[in-house]
Amino acid sequence: MPVTKEETRAKLDEMGIKYEVLSHEPVYTIDDMKEIEGMDIKNVCKNLFLRDEKGKRHFLVVLDEAKTADLKAIRKEADSTRLSFASEERLMQHIGLKKGSVTPLGLLNQCARDVEVLFDESLKDRPRLGVHPCENTETLWLSAKDLLRVIEVCGNSIKFIKIG
Repeated sequence: MPVTKEETRAKLDEMGIKYEVLSHEPVYTIDDMKEIEGMDIKNVCKNLFLRDEKGKRHFLVVLDEAKTADLKAIRKEADSTRLSFASEERLMQHIGLKKGSVTPLGLLNQCARDVEVLFDESLKDRPRLGVHPCENTETLWLSAKDLLRVIEVCGNSIKFIKIG
């Protein structure tokens, strides 16, 4: 069962992670987020869930919203076979999320232990990043340091990558 936004916030509270909440209509893309009044779009993370050619490895790619996801470049950084976007079924099976709600906070789901995180190194020192709390009707704002701590606590590997 996927973690709800309330459960996500409760887990962050338990970890002592500070965050701000912005509630909004459901959004599915970065372009949708640009339409939200008060959205600090330049600090929103674009999140992609990818799989390798054989479906043996799964990757959560966290990058700056303004960057293009060059799958060939990401493949090289990940030392992987050809990458493609994972299906909605794989998204639910491997990270417990629905389409439009991909987030690093999905790693709080027990099923996500084998997901490899590829984190845009240009984000790692930012004091404020926006990510969904496992549902696309809110954006949580927290520091990159705290977001990385959540990923580490979940036990997922993190590789910092350079993306155009």
